[in-house]
Amino acid sequence: MNGRIGRSDGEDAPGPALSRRTLIGAAGLGAVALTVAGSGTADAANSRTGYGSSVAAAERRAHSFLAAAMDAYPDHGDIRLTQSYTDQAGLFSTAFTYDNALAVLAHLATRTEAGRRRAVALGDALLYAQSHDPVYDDGRLRQAYNVGPYVFFDGVAQPDGFVRADGTANVGTQFGFTGTAVGDMAWAGIALAALARRTGKRRFLDGAVRIGTWIQLNAGTEQPLGGYKFGVDGGNAKLPFSSTEHNTDLVALFGQLALLTGDPVWRQRRAVARAFVEKMWEPAGTAGAGFFYTGTNDGVTVNKSPIPEDTQTWTHLALNSRKYSRSLDWAATELAVLDRADRTNSTVPAGQSYEGVTFSSASLLANEAAPIAEFQPKPDRNGVWFEGTAHLALALRDRAGHGDEARAHRLIASVERAQELLGTGQTVGTRALPERAGVVSASSPLDTGFGFGYYPYRHTGATAWYLLAATRTNPLHA
Repeated sequence: MNGRIGRSDGEDAPGPALSRRTLIGAAGLGAVALTVAGSGTADAANSRTGYGSSVAAAERRAHSFLAAAMDAYPDHGDIRLTQSYTDQAGLFSTAFTYDNALAVLAHLATRTEAGRRRAVALGDALLYAQSHDPVYDDGRLRQAYNVGPYVFFDGVAQPDGFVRADGTANVGTQFGFTGTAVGDMAWAGIALAALARRTGKRRFLDGAVRIGTWIQLNAGTEQPLGGYKFGVDGGNAKLPFSSTEHNTDLVALFGQLALLTGDPVWRQRRAVARAFVEKMWEPAGTAGAGFFYTGTNDGVTVNKSPIPEDTQTWTHLALNSRKYSRSLDWAATELAVLDRADRTNSTVPAGQSYEGVTFSSASLLANEAAPIAEFQPKPDRNGVWFEGTAHLALALRDRAGHGDEARAHRLIASVERAQELLGTGQTVGTRALPERAGVVSASSPLDTGFGFGYYPYRHTGATAWYLLAATRTNPLHA
């Protein structure tokens, strides 16, 4: 999750179910275990899913969702991004930069020509946004874009696709998705770097370098805890927070740029980001498992609550350090949930259950008597965050310790079951989705503890992370 560091300032946007992206618009920070590949039998692999589905079929359906969300607005040009959530989420045609970076990586993970073509098209759209921003020409990407027409809650029409009539990229202004977060930028850079490696095309490396340069110029800090700051809001004011997650992303991006360019400056910058992340380590966790705190608001004091899931899993994937890999045990134990119909505020159908992890320590303590936000439902403390469940599964597979495969197996099976059974009847761009395609972001409404929630809507980010876990693709490796 690339838009939070331990607090949220500002107001929630009215009406829709807000996404996992924190709003950093003009008003400031707002509301916001499987068989080892090649070593098992087909029968073992196919046993991962129920309902008569094979693993390959589950992955094909996930890719079909990503394709449908990318092709939802055929009348609005070939330069396009992927809509992040189904229409029912109330975010209309919003395409988050982070989600599209994940889609690039998931398409590349297919190792097919069709997947490569889609990844290249999305990468070129990110480059288009870089070079056709309506205000800036400095390599930045905004938090999100619109990719198709809609009428907003106030009755005002948004008529354009991703490319507006004047040729500029269609920034997501109506929800305030106009700021630029370091984490979103880093993930876009990681996706472009992956495309540079796969295709050998210089334009993708150049775009990734522009992103890294923007981050250095706009987010570097000399504060005591060091590292890199959060980014800028929609008015281009620098935000004072620093995120463990963002700096973890930079460990990956800067490391990849160092390898691709051969320029030692990127290793130096990687060391700065890594030093910040290591300062967030708490070795005295429960049951001998340490964890990482979320970041700092002022560059001096570490935020100690809430404790999020992704800073435990992404740190393992990026740091490749046995010293810190105990964070996976903390997440798998302390954030474990089991959602079923008899739980308070659960929306899981009777007779079904889903296991996994929730978003943060605060999610387990959410006020189940109050809505997550205005116009939103009440939370289920046991709601499963499928995006986080998928990257925990990937991290466990990557660590490959005793029992890790078995744990990852169960988690991925839960995600695949959710794809089979949750989020039926949802649409993208008013078009029906392929049957049983796409993973919902959460099994039931859950409160992240950072000013926004997740809901049972099919989601590009959750689907992409499932595919990365299923294919053993570590996007944060350098």
